[in-house]
Amino acid sequence: MPLTPRLRKFALTAHVTSAVGWLGAVVAYLALAVSGLTSPDAQTARAAYLAMEVIGWCVLVPLALAALATGLVQSLGTEWGLFRYYWVLAKFLLTVGAVTVLLLHMPAVSRMAGVAAETPLAGPDFREPRVQLVVHAAGGLLVLLTATSLSVFKPWGRTPYGRRKLDERREAARSETTAPPDGGTATETMPATEPLSPPVPGRGSHARTPWGLYVLLGVVGLVVLFIVLHLIAGRAGH
Repeated sequence: MPLTPRLRKFALTAHVTSAVGWLGAVVAYLALAVSGLTSPDAQTARAAYLAMEVIGWCVLVPLALAALATGLVQSLGTEWGLFRYYWVLAKFLLTVGAVTVLLLHMPAVSRMAGVAAETPLAGPDFREPRVQLVVHAAGGLLVLLTATSLSVFKPWGRTPYGRRKLDERREAARSETTAPPDGGTATETMPATEPLSPPVPGRGSHARTPWGLYVLLGVVGLVVLFIVLHLIAGRAGH
């Protein structure tokens, strides 16, 4: 169901706010993870991991879920759609993967915070899980920056489904403009020139992007690989 202009602006504002907040929180989270790993002071490391747990559960998780939900509202409630453009679908898959990994990652953060609360952390203590926290934070930041770049550049054009839906809408619009009024004779009018869906900068409405599908499959593969590696590393660490 299409959103009204007022609701569309509200949904866009909510999505941008949650996405930017998520990105900023990940930067702060990464700084704390690096500080906890490299600081020679045990109290600094302890404070870093306790703060990471608070930021993770109270900031990262709510903002991630809000960004995913508002992104779905934006795609399904506007002409962009969820499957009509390669970049929208790729961004959605990246977001789902990032949220999934975050939810799987947070129990490890809580465990590390519990260790830090009970045990003074010297330099080599618990080094492997501490390094994993930095790697996960850096990987999350990279995924979010990629999703942001997709929103700005909007690459690859329409999917085959998106091109088919555009053809159907144009055909329907053409039929309406050439249909005779009740009780009159058929008259031809010029087809509507206003685009039926949001334009993609630098792309035609029917731009062919045969490599777009392969890039999208690559993104899906990276997300799945990231989740699998996280599960394997989590089990090994446990």
